[in-house]
Amino acid sequence: MLRDKNLIPLSHQHQHALALCVRIDRATPIPGSDLAAWQTEITQLFQTEIGIHFAAEEQALFPVARRFKELVPLVEGLLADHVDLRERFAKAEDHNMSATELAAAAQRFAAHIRKEERQLFERLQELMNQEELAHLGRQLDHALKDSAQACILPTEATKLRPAK
Repeated sequence: MLRDKNLIPLSHQHQHALALCVRIDRATPIPGSDLAAWQTEITQLFQTEIGIHFAAEEQALFPVARRFKELVPLVEGLLADHVDLRERFAKAEDHNMSATELAAAAQRFAAHIRKEERQLFERLQELMNQEELAHLGRQLDHALKDSAQACILPTEATKLRPAK
């Protein structure tokens, strides 16, 4: 299903995060010498975009989704994901994440994003009318106003390398 324009800002941020997850997956196993650079990049993305994105979902998107009884279990699961992912991002910020934990965090984050895109967004677009979606879009625009508008560029240690 084509993404409704009111949800596109969240989808764009999902694309940025998924790109990071793909890069981590392709870099795995991550050499210990590159681990600090990856954790720094994850921390920067969380501080400039993901943290604000999670808050926007929790303040604007999830309350709307909870109005639909069938979506309540999905929203509860997504909120639990946010708690888990915040803990993982905090561990990266403290530079206490192993290479294995980094790879697992990227897989978990990618699965979370796909759940939002494929299940929550699709179903909301089916259940909500255009006026409701437009109202939600305005709320999201306001909630996302402080997020970064530019992608974080990979460092030498975190850029994709040609396959061997």
